[in-house]
Amino acid sequence: MSVIQSIREKYAKWAVVAIALALLGFILTDYFQAQSRMGGGQTTIGVVNGKKIDYRDFQMRLEGAEAQERARAEQMGQEYSEAQRHNTNEALWDRDVEKIIMNSEFKKAGIEVGSKEFTDYFYKNPPADLRQSFTDQMGNLDVAGLQNWMNQTKRSSNVADRDRLNMYLADYEYELKKQKYNAVLQNSVYYPKWYVEKQNADAALMAKVSYIRHPYTNISDSAVSVTDKEIEDYVSKHKELYKQEESRSIAYVLFDAAATAEDSAQIRKQLADLKPKFETDTLPARFLSGNGSATTYNDEYLNKTQIQSAAVDSIINIPKNAVYGPYLDQHYYVLAKMIDAKPMPDSVKARHILIQTADPQAQKIILDDSTAKRRIDSIDVAIKGGAIFDSLAVKYSADPSSAVKGGLLSNPQNPETNYFTQGQMVPEFNDFCFQGKKGEKKIVKTVFGYHLIEILDQKNIQPYYKIAFFSKNILASKDTERKASEEASKFSNEARDLKSFEAAIAKSNGKYKKLEATNIGPNDISIKNIDGGFGQIIPCRSLIKEIYKADKGEVLKQEKIGDPKIGNKQVIAVVTDVLKEGTQPVHVARAGTLQSPSVERILKDKKKAEQIKKAIGNVTTLEAAATALKDSIITADSVRINGVRGLVDPKVLGAIFNNANKGRVVPEPIAGNDAVYLIRVDDLTTTPVAANIESQRENLRNSGRQRQNFYSNPAVILKKTARIRDNRKNIY
Repeated sequence: MSVIQSIREKYAKWAVVAIALALLGFILTDYFQAQSRMGGGQTTIGVVNGKKIDYRDFQMRLEGAEAQERARAEQMGQEYSEAQRHNTNEALWDRDVEKIIMNSEFKKAGIEVGSKEFTDYFYKNPPADLRQSFTDQMGNLDVAGLQNWMNQTKRSSNVADRDRLNMYLADYEYELKKQKYNAVLQNSVYYPKWYVEKQNADAALMAKVSYIRHPYTNISDSAVSVTDKEIEDYVSKHKELYKQEESRSIAYVLFDAAATAEDSAQIRKQLADLKPKFETDTLPARFLSGNGSATTYNDEYLNKTQIQSAAVDSIINIPKNAVYGPYLDQHYYVLAKMIDAKPMPDSVKARHILIQTADPQAQKIILDDSTAKRRIDSIDVAIKGGAIFDSLAVKYSADPSSAVKGGLLSNPQNPETNYFTQGQMVPEFNDFCFQGKKGEKKIVKTVFGYHLIEILDQKNIQPYYKIAFFSKNILASKDTERKASEEASKFSNEARDLKSFEAAIAKSNGKYKKLEATNIGPNDISIKNIDGGFGQIIPCRSLIKEIYKADKGEVLKQEKIGDPKIGNKQVIAVVTDVLKEGTQPVHVARAGTLQSPSVERILKDKKKAEQIKKAIGNVTTLEAAATALKDSIITADSVRINGVRGLVDPKVLGAIFNNANKGRVVPEPIAGNDAVYLIRVDDLTTTPVAANIESQRENLRNSGRQRQNFYSNPAVILKKTARIRDNRKNIY
């Protein structure tokens, strides 16, 4: 285990408390500022099955969640983006809706968690974060320490601490109830004996049939019309199939302010001019920052697979201090300088003894530097004189997880492995282990203190490279952005409404391209068809909010969207459709959606089926029907209940395996999903099926439980019937 991880384990319980307190302080500081966003005294952000979600409470928790996500992103060296902020909002909302729905279900089912049950379970199976914080170096849960922390927090004079703990425990109780609920559902899976027997009886049937299949496509769509009134009547009888969420559609024109070829050439020239200076410079970190590089200097050795560059094969072959480029890498021009290259292992096995001077997380001094240095020097002398490293590590090392193993370090990401890889240790520790030689010992100073390190083994020696990447984003010039904005303004002046919007595009002779986007949700962060180049979907929340403020046919004001890193765009949009939550209007139901079939298609096929039936007349023989339809008779042997190629329609299979139809032509033509069928059941027999009923029932039960476990969140299904009003579009 790494030094950092070792120290973290020792002090993590206090770090967790400290972070929690700091986070609550941050949240409460901004509490009243958050209230002002609602405006007008409104405090309800949504309603689920009659239960209100309070805006102020939601906003306070949202800011807390955002603070956590922002801190996590910063730890990874990333920016907390607008899209991530939107995802945080969505996750919190979904969680609130789920809890309201499920708590109602828990109450109906009588699912409770008693106080004693809760306490017993909590201290035996605490949440992962607490378990990690209160686990000793031997991997045992420190129950007494966890209880002490809980009691202290419950008695704390800080109301925020107590509130946070209560929220944490309530969330844990909710998860316990959900586990119980899911267990009830899984254990309720049942298949009666008669069901299995019926399945076996059906599987034993085998038929020989002759049939005519006359597809609906034999009749042209243009020969059949469907009126709006017919579609409206059909939808009214099948409302459950034609529900819709609130959404809007737009037509729009994009005016691209991305970098032009001239802009790109200018950026490339800037790098080419800097290249000689970069080659002679001896301080790469200062050069990158001083000349405005978009990337910072990484003072690490990397192997070929770790170098994230489009030109890696060329870069690793240049000599020391040489510079490759400028070359294009996505939307950047890059110069790559070879700082150094040397053979190094990809993994190391080592042991150490730590004399700790400081705890960086707690910002606490443990021991003065001079005393620590004397102790580590004494240990080093003792080992050189014949003392056993393992014994001294157990006695003196401040890294408990490795001390119990004689100082042997484990892989932080895979504790079962005693080999760690590049970058898993603090820099000074890492550099010695990977740049030193097997068997070498050395005293190394890190932020934790003094380490006596011995390299026990090194594996997979290969070339490693230290490279400085100087990059410049290919951005549009001010002149390019100005021209795009002026062009958009000119179009906007012409397009005052939907009619003039269409006219302006038509008279441009292809200069302006009309684009469309449908199914834009009220809380969406981006519009599917609008991307920022390189296949990246870009956030345009402000545009979506304007779309929802506008009426159908209204042209929106000029909007600037895009990612400054890859270029902006100007967009002029007109709202072409406004769909309210409820039942689909005729024009939507006619076309169909991903969730609901086209009513026009259904009704046209129905009318085609009637025409085909009329052409057949009274069914007497297949031969007569084939003559009337100018079609052929097909024969199929060994047809089973699950069908064969060409015979998979459920209505057709139902008629085939109906004993009343054995040996005759089915009296009525069958209107299937894609054709009209005429069937003659020539023979229907039963074949033996070897079956163990109880074994089959058990297999079915296990399969059902697995499916239930896969769909382990019943709230996803229950949401479909819940009454949910979401007002977030007015705020975020």
